[in-house]
Amino acid sequence: MNAKILLIVPLLSVIMLLYLIIAYGFNVNFELGQDPLFEMGLPSGANWSPTWSGIFILLGVITLFFELLKSTRTSTASQIEHLLSILVFVIGLMLFLFLERAGTSTFLIITLMALLDAGAGIFISISSARRDLNMN
Repeated sequence: MNAKILLIVPLLSVIMLLYLIIAYGFNVNFELGQDPLFEMGLPSGANWSPTWSGIFILLGVITLFFELLKSTRTSTASQIEHLLSILVFVIGLMLFLFLERAGTSTFLIITLMALLDAGAGIFISISSARRDLNMN
């Protein structure tokens, strides 16, 4: 696969797709009050007990970081990526509203991350365009 294509694909769409595959394929319930996957003792003495929801929110935040890094590019491909990010948000919102397994707080948070990605990308592009215009 071409590396330029990977730069255009909104990474949060991969997280949403993985969520749906696990929710439907493996019959996982993503409600926030679910049983923990494992427990890990912390040096503070507390136990960290992540759930599927927590893991997906963590993956979403990490992915959002990389999406925001991608948003700093000012090429034609980045403009296409911003449009695709808006599409990911719209599709995510429709899935949240109309699919039972996607109707969870976890999926809504991932969908809102897609909105944040799209908005940040557009605002960063506008700011970069203004800066480039002022330099000429």
